[in-house]
Amino acid sequence: MKENIKTYSKENDIQTEKCTQKEDVKIAFKVSYVSIIVNAVLTIGKFMAGIFAHSGAMISDAVHSASDIFSTIIVMIGVKISGKEPDEQHQYGHERLECVAAIVLAVILFETGVTIGLGGIKTILGGNYHELTVPGMMALIAAIVSIVVKEWMYWYTRGAAKKINSGALMADAWHHRSDALSSVGALLGIGGAMLGFPVMDSVASVLISVFILKAAIDIFCDAINKMVDRACDKETVLRISEIVLKNDEIKSIDSLQTRMFGNKIYVDMEISLDGNMTLTESHEIAEDIHLSIEKEFPTVKHCMVHVNPVTEEEKNS
Repeated sequence: MKENIKTYSKENDIQTEKCTQKEDVKIAFKVSYVSIIVNAVLTIGKFMAGIFAHSGAMISDAVHSASDIFSTIIVMIGVKISGKEPDEQHQYGHERLECVAAIVLAVILFETGVTIGLGGIKTILGGNYHELTVPGMMALIAAIVSIVVKEWMYWYTRGAAKKINSGALMADAWHHRSDALSSVGALLGIGGAMLGFPVMDSVASVLISVFILKAAIDIFCDAINKMVDRACDKETVLRISEIVLKNDEIKSIDSLQTRMFGNKIYVDMEISLDGNMTLTESHEIAEDIHLSIEKEFPTVKHCMVHVNPVTEEEKNS
């Protein structure tokens, strides 16, 4: 007969996890506030540069930066909600709500990309390029400043996202990178227009939309994967197996399953132990495995160990 042995973290482990979650939310909010301020300044600057320098590409880039502000607010809401402690209605926590925030962000990005792209295509197909206004130097300078600032924001946000393992914050980091790339497109388009090819400004707008659409699709796919109980990568599963088999008392791993729950990992496994062991002995081994895995993988939220007894007949077979 099989025995289910579920191990639970001690009270100090629970308190540590709560403190960690609060610290993660604090880090995410700090990064988000910086992002909002930077994007607000960039949006105003690029929009003014686009108007006074007569650059449609720069105005499109300003719209992209404006969408960053809204997306960051969504990220903050997602991180705040996902960091809530489990309750009676949500006994496994709220981590998946961060994925919902990432999906909303992806939809906003996609809509922004389509709008900018259609505007650029309409201008290109309209012809009469000689009537198009050549952008001024102010637009070119604004594009260069945007590239530098947004690339810095990408690395700053990416570092924080990796530190707290936040999918929504990482999505926001890629939003910064897509904004930097779109500014590169704006720079090329504005430069081309200033060199005597006015249509390049509109071509740049279309190029910007492609970067935005790609970022939206990548973010959407990543969030969906985390919501449908996708298994961990093979390398993670292999490392978990190696940790388990370090214990010489374990005869074999009969089953090992993992699933992503938002940005957290759940592990379910079955191991074989000597059937002559006492309940206390087998429990201690299962608990040791549980704690070892959670120590090695901070993102593992829960590990269930099921013990199968090995009989003398099975040993000899």
